[in-house]
Amino acid sequence: MDDLPEQVAWEILNRIKATSDKNSVSLSCKRLHKLDNEQRKSIRIGCGLNPANEALISLCTRFRNLEKIEISYSGWMSKLGQQLNDKGLHNLSATCPLLTHLTLSYCTFITDSGLTHLASCSRLSSLKLIFTPRISGFGVLSVVVGCKNLSTLHLIRCLNIATTEWLEYLGKLETLEDLCIKNCRAIGEGDLIKLGPTWNKLNKLQFEVDANYRYMKMYNRLAVDHWLKQWVPCDSMIELKLVNSIISPARGLACVLVQCMNLEKIHLDMCVGLKDSDIIGLARKSSNLKSISLRVPSDFSLPLLTNNPIRLTDECLDALARNCSKLESVRLSFSDGEFPSFSSFTLNGIVNLVLKCPIKELALDHVYSFNDLGMEALCSAEFLEVLELSRCQEITDGGLGILGQYPRIRVLKLSKCLGVSDDGLRPFVGSHKLKVLTVDDCPQISERGVQGAADSFTFRQDLSWMY
Repeated sequence: MDDLPEQVAWEILNRIKATSDKNSVSLSCKRLHKLDNEQRKSIRIGCGLNPANEALISLCTRFRNLEKIEISYSGWMSKLGQQLNDKGLHNLSATCPLLTHLTLSYCTFITDSGLTHLASCSRLSSLKLIFTPRISGFGVLSVVVGCKNLSTLHLIRCLNIATTEWLEYLGKLETLEDLCIKNCRAIGEGDLIKLGPTWNKLNKLQFEVDANYRYMKMYNRLAVDHWLKQWVPCDSMIELKLVNSIISPARGLACVLVQCMNLEKIHLDMCVGLKDSDIIGLARKSSNLKSISLRVPSDFSLPLLTNNPIRLTDECLDALARNCSKLESVRLSFSDGEFPSFSSFTLNGIVNLVLKCPIKELALDHVYSFNDLGMEALCSAEFLEVLELSRCQEITDGGLGILGQYPRIRVLKLSKCLGVSDDGLRPFVGSHKLKVLTVDDCPQISERGVQGAADSFTFRQDLSWMY
């Protein structure tokens, strides 16, 4: 090993991806141990780090070129030892000068005081905080002010963040490209306006509201006007995900939807007030759209908006079919409260979209309008490779058998479908038509019935959902 050329030794270590394998190789000889210390760029640590502060110093001293660190205490209990605290974060900032990416997950002992130490990490470009309940908006602000290169910020279940000055500061910096805010109870849709010019820099936005604890903030006429006056185009936005968000006419996120000219992927899940006009405006602007996922609220789950129709119809599907020629993935879902007679999308609307666009992946959940006739109509879908059906109770064995006529179908996923049985899968046994078959919680399909129906299959059956 001592005679091995330096470049070859580096290449050997470079090809080893698993952390456990890297650790084993580095113990085989002093030379590889030294090279691994120099080459290691990332580590993931958590409950096994004890005593946490001292062990972290040891690791950072050994791996001098660390750029990415993830600290996760998911599943932590007091008997596993103390967690990393504010002092440990101070040590981290002092011993990792090259740090660019930091993730703190379930770090319940870290407070704003600890987070302020990260302001000295001038290279830090990505910070992800996942359930850090003792960190407030002031702690986030200290990082934002100190780290001028911050381009990625994820805040997930940070329940103590109630101030939004850090959003205003990020708006002035214009460096942020990836923002994720999930279930931070005090942050509402109206606060996002504070990003100002940064809207034009964002590539990816994920905004999810905790529906059970959300702050129902009142919007007056002045607030609406403020959105319109301060608005800038979202030319850089590529991916947008909104969950449990309020979308109202000429207000906030409704403006965002019609400003994303280069959007490629959008996910709208249980967004209150979403209308055909929002999706039509999006389709006309976003000709590069490749993926869309819509989960629609039931007609009876949101009585506060009964004066404003919230159901989407075939009009928006038709707009997507006419304007989004690059659309490859479509996911349509209805909430559990949806009744068959109130399904927003008709069979013709869904089929028309799939046939007019180069759809490779189609997922339907709780879509009662889709039946065996729809399965037959999709025989002409020349690009369709993946079909996922969940709680589509109008599909029978006859419709499933038609799947064999699809020209490119390779993956089939069935979940909680009552009308299909082993008989529907029998034509696929030994045919090698399907590469992957997944069956979850379908009461009439047995494990024996899926065997041989695809090159690879997974089967699970838990019928508790029926009772």
